Amino acid sequence: MSRVLIERKLFDVAQRLRRAREELAVIEEQLAAFTDAADDARIRSLVSETPLAHREYTEAQRHADAMERSYRAVAADVAELQATQDELLDKLVGGDSSRS
Repeated sequence: MSRVLIERKLFDVAQRLRRAREELAVIEEQLAAFTDAADDARIRSLVSETPLAHREYTEAQRHADAMERSYRAVAADVAELQATQDELLDKLVGGDSSRS
């Protein structure tokens, strides 16, 4: 693979990695908010012992679970992009050292 092609791919991966990390930070904040809301709803459900409070808890927990899945998916994307970036950097550095 040519140096120019590697650099182009590396630039693309770096941009995608930056966007994925930004998205992960937003999801992390949202996850904390949804988890707090689910915890509050769980406590209200335990204290009030009403079907409505239990439904509210179930709904809040469902949102928190969905956000947790989103977080895991984006975190996996970040890890994959980091691995790809490392491979490309190895190729770039390896290609330069073989020419020296």
